[in-house]
Amino acid sequence: MSKKCTPSLDPSTAIDSSRRNVLRLTGIAGLALAGSALLPAEAKAATAAASVEPATGGAGDAAQAAAMATPIRPPAVPLAVRQPYLSTWLPATLLPGNSPQFWQGSTTGMVGLARIDGVAWLFMGDGKIVQAIPDGNHGKQATVEDFPRAMRQTALRVTATRSCFTLQGGGVELSVDFLSPVEPGDHRRQSIPMSYVRVSARSIDGAAHAVQVYMEITGDWASGDATQEVVVARGDSPAARTWTLALAQPQPLAEQHEFAAWGQVLWSTPARDGVSMQAGDRLKLRARFVGQGSLDGGNEAMRSTVKAMPALALAVDLGHCGASATAADFVIGQVREQCINYLGRPLRALWTKHFGDWKAMLDFFHGDAAAARTRADALDARVSRDARAAGGEHYEGLCVLSLRQAYAGTELVLGPDGSPWAFLKEISSDGNVSTVDVLYPASPVWMYLDPDYLRMLLLPLLDYAERGGWPKPYAEHDLGSAYPQATGHNDGKEEDMPVEESGDMLIMIAAWLRRAPHADAQAFAARHYPLLEKWAQYLERNLPDPGFQNQTDDFAGSIAHSVNLALKGIVALAAMGQVAGLAGHADAAAHYRDRARKDIAYWLAHAKDPQAPHLDLTYHDADGQGTWGTLYNGFADSLLGTGLIPTEVRAMQAAWYRQQCNAFGLPLQVPHSYAKSDWALFTAAWLADHPVAQELIDRVYAYADGTADRVPFCDLYNTVTGGRVAFQARPVQGGIFAPLAVRSMQTPVR
Repeated sequence: MSKKCTPSLDPSTAIDSSRRNVLRLTGIAGLALAGSALLPAEAKAATAAASVEPATGGAGDAAQAAAMATPIRPPAVPLAVRQPYLSTWLPATLLPGNSPQFWQGSTTGMVGLARIDGVAWLFMGDGKIVQAIPDGNHGKQATVEDFPRAMRQTALRVTATRSCFTLQGGGVELSVDFLSPVEPGDHRRQSIPMSYVRVSARSIDGAAHAVQVYMEITGDWASGDATQEVVVARGDSPAARTWTLALAQPQPLAEQHEFAAWGQVLWSTPARDGVSMQAGDRLKLRARFVGQGSLDGGNEAMRSTVKAMPALALAVDLGHCGASATAADFVIGQVREQCINYLGRPLRALWTKHFGDWKAMLDFFHGDAAAARTRADALDARVSRDARAAGGEHYEGLCVLSLRQAYAGTELVLGPDGSPWAFLKEISSDGNVSTVDVLYPASPVWMYLDPDYLRMLLLPLLDYAERGGWPKPYAEHDLGSAYPQATGHNDGKEEDMPVEESGDMLIMIAAWLRRAPHADAQAFAARHYPLLEKWAQYLERNLPDPGFQNQTDDFAGSIAHSVNLALKGIVALAAMGQVAGLAGHADAAAHYRDRARKDIAYWLAHAKDPQAPHLDLTYHDADGQGTWGTLYNGFADSLLGTGLIPTEVRAMQAAWYRQQCNAFGLPLQVPHSYAKSDWALFTAAWLADHPVAQELIDRVYAYADGTADRVPFCDLYNTVTGGRVAFQARPVQGGIFAPLAVRSMQTPVR
C-alpha cells in the first residue's frame, strides 16, 4: 500500500505538497500550486535577507548582517538542534527582533535582554515590554508594547557545531554562542538531549560596565498546540537552577504537531552567585528585570495554557565587565526516558544507562561545558579543514550548515539486547521511523565522521527484517509509519521500493564494513549474511532491468526501466561481493562481482542515448531516448571502488551536466527544474575529478546562501528561482558530506 507523504510547509499555506503528488508538477506552475510566491532569481537574492529581518532598522541593516554571516548565510540558523524534538532555529539572520522556531515553523520563544549600566537592551527574540508614553493628541498617558532599544548585530559565524552571534551596544560587545555538540564515537555524550547557550560580555570602550543578562523561554516549547495546558515547576539539582516545562496531560510515545507529547523541557543555568529566576507573565518578568536587573524567584505559571505564553526566566549578574569576557551559561533540553515503541516494546533513551535520572545528566552536562567547547573546537576545525580541501570555502559553508541537521534527525536508545541503537525520523516528509531511502542519502556524514553511528542506525532495520516479521524478499521501506511508533509492517503494506531499499542497505553495509576494524567487519558480515544474501538474490532476479518500480524520488512518481535505479542495484550486487568476501564466502564473492560486470555491460548498451552525448533517464529501447537525469547513484561506484562505470562515461556525463546547470544547480531530471541538494553532492562526489563537481557545490551554495525561504536547510528546491519546493530540516542533508565520504574510503580502517 502506497502512503501519502506530507511535508510540513509554511503554516501560511494549506496546500498538501505531498512527497508523491504535488511535486509531479513542474516549474513555476508547480511551485505556485505548492504555495510559493516566486521572484526572479536576481530579485530573490537581493531581497532574501531584507524581507524578513525587521530587528534593527530595515533592509540596510539586514543586508549588512547577511553579508557578515560566514562562511554561509543560513536559510535558518541552527540554535538548539540536537534530536527530533530538540530542534529550534532562527528563521532570519539577525538575532534581535526575530523569534526562534521549531523545525516545522511553530514559535519556540526565546528572549534575551542585557542590562548595561542600568539600561536594558534587547539582544535576542521578540522581547516586547509594556511602556507608558504620552499621548500627544489627547494629553493623556498611554501604553505600548514594544522594545525601544536593541543591540546592533555585527557578525554571525556558523561552524559545524555552533552558531555564534556578535552584538554591540552600551559600550559592550556581547557574544551569544549556541552550541549543539556532536560527539563522534562517544555514545554517552551523543545521547544527551541538551544544548548549550553561552552569553558573554566584554567592554569595548575602555570603561567597566555593570552587566546583567536575562534569558527566557516560553510555554510554546512544550507544544505547537496553543490550547494545551502546561505545568511549570522548579527542578533544581546540586549544580544547577532549573525550570521544567511539561504538558499537563502527557501522551507517552505520541506526537502533537511534530512535538513530543511527553517528557519535559529543561531550562537551566549553573548554580552560582548572582543567579535569579522567575516564571509567570512574560511582560511582567521582563519589566521586573528592566527595572531591577534581577528576578524574584516566584512561579506564577504553575499551570497555564500554551496560548497564555508563560515565561520561564533566568537572570545572571555578571558584575562589572572589563576588556576580558565574562560569561553566563544556559542549557536547553528535552528529556524523555522512553523514546521509541519498537514492535510493542518501549525502548529507553540511551542516556538512562549512564545517568540515574535527568538531574544527574543535567549536572554532568553543565560540568562538561568547558571540555565540550574544546572538543567542539577540534571537530569544527576538522570539518572546515577537510571541507575546504575537498571543495573550497563554499563546500565548507554547506558542511557546517548540514552537520547538526543530519544528527538531529536521529536519537540513541537502548536496543532490546541492551546495546546502543539509533533511530531516524523522516522529518518533514513522511514522518516515518528509520526510512531506508532517507537514511541512505544521510549516510555519507557518518561514513566520513562516525562510522559506528551508521552501524547503530542500521541495526534496527536488520533486526526487524531478520526477526520482526517483515514478510517480503526485499528490504523494508521503514520501521513504522509515524515516529516514534516503530511498529513495523508485518502485513507487508508499506511504500515498497524493492530495488531502491535493497540496494541502499547493501551499499551502506558494504561502506560500513570498509570503515570498520577487520575483525568486526568479518563478524558483522557473517552474522547478517543470510538476510543480505536474500536481498541480493532479489536484485539478481530483477536486474539488469528493474521494470516498473517506485524509487526514492517518489514525488516524481514510479518509473519504468530507470537507468539510475538499475545502476544502484548493479553496484549493490558488487557490494554484496565485498560482503561475501568478508563473510568467508569466496565463491559467492566472485559470483556477485561477475554478475555486476555482466549487468553493467547490459546497462551501458541500453543507457547511452544513441543520438546524444549523455545517458538517458530510462533505457532507450523503452522509449527513453532523448531524456536524461542526474545519475547520483554513480556515487556508490566511487564510494566502494567497484569500478563499474567506465571513465569515458563519467567524462561524458560531466560535460553534459555542465551544459544543463541552472543558476542554482542541476535539475534532477527532465522535464523538471527542481533539484535535490543531497543528490547534487552525491553527483559531485562521483565526478570529483571533473570541473562540474565544483560547479555543483558552488550552485547548491548559491541556493542555500541566497534563498528567500527562511526554513531549516531545504533539500528540494527550484534551480531557476532558488525557491523552496518542499521539505525542510531533513536529515538527508548528511548527503552534503558525500565528497568527504568518498575521500574517507581511500584509507579504510583495518
